[in-house]
Order: sequence, then C-alpha cells, then structure tokens
Amino acid sequence: MMIDWSRQRILIFAPHPDDETLGCGGLVSKAKAAGAEVYVQFLTVGDTADLSSRGFSTADERHAEIKAVADHFRWDGWHIAFPGDEYHLKLDALPRFEIANAIERNSPLSIADIEPTIVLAPHRTSYNQDHQVTAEAVHTALRPSNTRVRHHPQLVLAYEEAADQWRYEAAAPPNLLVELLEEEVEAKIAAMRLYGTQIHDHPHTRSEPTLRSLAVLRGMQGGVALAEGFHAMRWLA
Repeated sequence: MMIDWSRQRILIFAPHPDDETLGCGGLVSKAKAAGAEVYVQFLTVGDTADLSSRGFSTADERHAEIKAVADHFRWDGWHIAFPGDEYHLKLDALPRFEIANAIERNSPLSIADIEPTIVLAPHRTSYNQDHQVTAEAVHTALRPSNTRVRHHPQLVLAYEEAADQWRYEAAAPPNLLVELLEEEVEAKIAAMRLYGTQIHDHPHTRSEPTLRSLAVLRGMQGGVALAEGFHAMRWLA
C-alpha cells in the first residue's frame, strides 16, 4: 500500500499530550514534510504527579509543551476536549456517549468538521484507562454507516506505544508499517524532548533509547531500517 501523504488530511486522537508523539510522531513528520494537513484532538490534560526527575507537573506546563510541539511539527490545529483535573486520568467516569459525540461532531476538531482521510487513535488494550476510553470512543464514533450521511475516513489506524506491552493477553503484532527516515525518527525524539515533564531517562517506556529501539524493531520487521507500527482498523482502498 503506497500512501500519497501530500493528499492526506490526518486527525489524531491523543488521550494526553505526548501520546500523539509516542504513537505516531514519525508518521506526522513524514506527512507534514509531504504537505499533509495534521490535526490533534487531545482528550484531556491536567496536573500530573509523575515518577520522573521533574516530579509534579502542572496543566499550564503541559499547555506550554503542547504549543512547542505544535510549532515543531507544524500542526494545522489542536484542541483539548475535556481540560482540567476533573477529567484528567478520569475519562472512564464520563458517559461514553459524551466522549464519542465530542469525537464525532461536538468538538472543533471533530470527524464531522475535519473530514479526515486518516484517523489515528490509541490501541484499546493499553493498561491506561484514559487510553482505553479514547480508543473505544473513537471506535464508536467511526462505526459503519451511510457515507452520504456520515464521514468515513479511508484509513483508521491504532498507534502503539512501548508501554502498551504491559497487558494481560499476548500483544498482536502491528499489521501496517510506515517506513521512517532517520530525520523523521529524530523529529519524533526532538518532539518528545519538548515534552520535558514527560520524557524519562532510560530504562523507561518514554526514553529516547526506547523510541529509537522500537523504530529499529518495526523497521526490521518490514525489511527497512526504521518504521512505526500500526493496527489497521479500516482500510478502504
């Protein structure tokens, strides 16, 4: 499958700031270089107590990081659907229809408004409850329907993060690989550095060596040097 990235309008759903970079930062770099439109819909952001050298991080710090990463990747737009500590790490307390409706039509970066050709979202088997809720709400919002009534993206992908390997069942390997150039992996790692409250020293699932190692592994599986792996949920050729 050869994708003409220059013709794509990409909408990424990220539970929190940094998930879009961890999961598909290389793809974003490749697509933007080709001329694609890229939009990022964050579900929530709030104060975070993390076991990192930075310790506690505030929502204001996270907002500043988003702006820096948005400039780095040259996103065409971004938005936070449910900001604040009331929702951060608590999306499973929200009615599912409210989240799915925001994704489908009620957000400024909804599927109905953006009409993306490609949608990316986290994988539902993540241990993180916000990731699970986001994945399942996107799945609901993209349910099969009449294309004359509701927009259907041609390609729907679940992105992977190294931390997703912590799960009960065996992890199915990605069934779609996107080849990356060295500069695209470097752009992904540089973006993660801009998320200074979230990046960790190695060994950690959000360390620079982890991001590079996963890119090398996925590249090897496709017979290339570097790649990102995805699970194709819909692939309409």
